Amino acid sequence: MSHEHVSNTKRIWTVFGLLSLITTVEVAFGIIRPAVLAENAFVSMSLLNWLFIILTLVKAYYIVWAFMHMEGEKKVLKNAVVLPLIFLVCYLIFILLTEGDYVFEVFRNSTIKWNF
Repeated sequence: MSHEHVSNTKRIWTVFGLLSLITTVEVAFGIIRPAVLAENAFVSMSLLNWLFIILTLVKAYYIVWAFMHMEGEKKVLKNAVVLPLIFLVCYLIFILLTEGDYVFEVFRNSTIKWNF
């Protein structure tokens, strides 16, 4: 029985290109800060921040998909790894936005002064 060597060079460059493209888009939006995204809010956070969160999650998912070799696994294992992460990340975002907005409102609307 002989095993044939399969080159993954094309796949490595594809992953590198996709992750670089997403990172370049994030950096460009961070530098340019389009007014339509920076000044409009959704759930107490600017659309630009939402864009950063979504692009970062896409990169994280693709890193797990490519470097943990999840594309070749059975559906049950994929779901066992990815679904809890999606739930926990969404929960973390919800908690951070809720608590952060509450703290901001307390400091903005009270006699307590910003000391940091």
